[in-house]
Amino acid sequence: MVLAPPQSLTKGPKTQGVNIKPFIYKPPTEPLEVLHQDDDLILVNKPSGLLSVPGKHIDHKDCLETRLRDEFPEILLIHRLDHPTSGVMIFARNKHAQRHLGLQFEKRQTRKTYTARVWGQMTGASGAVNLPLRCDWPNRPKQMVCFEHGKVANTDWEVLKRENHATRIALYPKTGRSHQLRVHCKAIGHPILGDRFYAHENALEAAPRLQLHAQSLEFRHPSGGEWIKITAPCPF
Repeated sequence: MVLAPPQSLTKGPKTQGVNIKPFIYKPPTEPLEVLHQDDDLILVNKPSGLLSVPGKHIDHKDCLETRLRDEFPEILLIHRLDHPTSGVMIFARNKHAQRHLGLQFEKRQTRKTYTARVWGQMTGASGAVNLPLRCDWPNRPKQMVCFEHGKVANTDWEVLKRENHATRIALYPKTGRSHQLRVHCKAIGHPILGDRFYAHENALEAAPRLQLHAQSLEFRHPSGGEWIKITAPCPF
């Protein structure tokens, strides 16, 4: 199922306090892909470049939530994906489903799998990153590793394919900190390609978009408790 988006393109101002390229908001215009829907849930394949929720700037009101609400006015937010990240995102259609799913996210009972392409050749077939994170306040919205004030953040990873100058990996976040996967990959010396916040110049220029995709989400259905897995094919 697809939903048609508005056709306008908007531009945003420079991101303040961050030493990165100016943020130009050009939301994609292709129709939204609904991966699953029932009386309780709607799962959508969010495209890269589309905000999950409205931004503060007037030109940043176009987002996944508002587009979806045009067709399903009852939807309720449960979680978010970063603006440049694509993939599976879930919304509730009633308060019961929102509470049920919200608790699953809060208690880390969902199972999330991401696909990423990172700079360089990763050593080994799999591993784990356990580095606490907090906001880098002078450069917000960037995040940083901080052993003194950071919150626990855990990510498992697994190599899927080795390329000439990059590695395709699966990422399994055990916590849901802001920018967690992006900061963890940078911290171990393998920034995600196309990451305007955390990649060095070569890694940034190696891809036209952030090479991070929410591949699948597993959760218990709020009505009956059955395990459900929804997948969105990786676009890169």
